[in-house]
Amino acid sequence: MTEREALLVTHTGRRQNSAHARTVAADLIAAGFTVRVVAEEAPELELPGVQPVRGPAAAEGAEIVFALGGDGTFLRAAELARPAKVPLLGINLGKVGFLNEAEISDVDTAVRDVVARRYLVDERMTLDVEVECDGQLIARSWALNEVSVEKGIRERMLEVMVDVDGRPLSRYGCDGVLVATPTGSTAYAFSAGGPVVWPDVQAILLVPNSAHALFSRALVTAPTSTVTVTVAPYTTFAQLQCDGRRAWTLPPGSVVTARRGEQPVRVVRLSDNPFTDRLVAKFGLPVDGWRGQHT
Repeated sequence: MTEREALLVTHTGRRQNSAHARTVAADLIAAGFTVRVVAEEAPELELPGVQPVRGPAAAEGAEIVFALGGDGTFLRAAELARPAKVPLLGINLGKVGFLNEAEISDVDTAVRDVVARRYLVDERMTLDVEVECDGQLIARSWALNEVSVEKGIRERMLEVMVDVDGRPLSRYGCDGVLVATPTGSTAYAFSAGGPVVWPDVQAILLVPNSAHALFSRALVTAPTSTVTVTVAPYTTFAQLQCDGRRAWTLPPGSVVTARRGEQPVRVVRLSDNPFTDRLVAKFGLPVDGWRGQHT
């Protein structure tokens, strides 16, 4: 029988998180799993019988990755799960935790479902991003939620030119521009005024952030589109953020190109409940009416 392995990623800054991680690890070990943990987290977790692992290949060969925490922990775990093509299960220990499939109250059921292989796997679209300046490649990365080009100086407005599929779209004086996936439509792009897009829709979102322009609406482009954001040569420097985790300083004149990622993130689903139910639950939408439910 092939040995079953799982990687456990958690937010160790909170004592309660470590306790939950110990419970999950113990249950998996009891079910015959070999449990790995990120080596930097191992001392805080104090988990007996686990295997500390380091580096970007930490999830290589594992059956599943558990992310215990909020959306930030999920995105950190995605950095390890994606290159290994390993399914990622998020268990919410934070507040909203939109990316996470299960709440901490359901953790026992979630572990049992994983042990019994009772789960589905969705492929979530990603973005690949490259940055050039003066004809030289200066950065290359990817994002599950969004790529953001933002002003580098708080007091100064950023000026950018946006092209779609090689054709000029609009020039913006703004705080920034977001290029997002459907998964990211409920994250930063949503707070910047973008639409919620169901995750099984294949599309790329373009969301100007606080733009001083007549035409500043969020746009939804084809999944095959290429979006280019050029930082004006005469404006201030900018910041590039990928999922709020990987950042670069962009000199004036930098050209940021985002397109559909070659490699998706594989996300575990424990049920086939529709996305509408998740949206209502996570955002607390008033489905019973403003005055409550009437009989």
